[in-house]
Amino acid sequence: MSRPCKPRNIEQEVEFTCFKPAWIPKSKLEKVELQAAELEALRLFNLDELNQEAWSKKMKVSASTFNRLIKSANKKITDALVNWKGIRIYKKDWTHNCK
Repeated sequence: MSRPCKPRNIEQEVEFTCFKPAWIPKSKLEKVELQAAELEALRLFNLDELNQEAWSKKMKVSASTFNRLIKSANKKITDALVNWKGIRIYKKDWTHNCK
């Protein structure tokens, strides 16, 4: 049995749910899926000048979880940019549905 998920604190609301290259029709576009928590981790890591402890406290996750989110988000974003894929962003993170 896996560990139960913990809700993550996401401060910034996602306004848009998809980014895509302008010249590729949506019907022919491959997509990568980015969770709201991954986007929040990228925002904190790249735009806020804080240390790792502060980032993980803001999101209410451990430092290792924060690092996993950053690594996963970076891989997805890089894949999308290098391979001309769209980026689908989930507005609500799946961990908010924990029971």
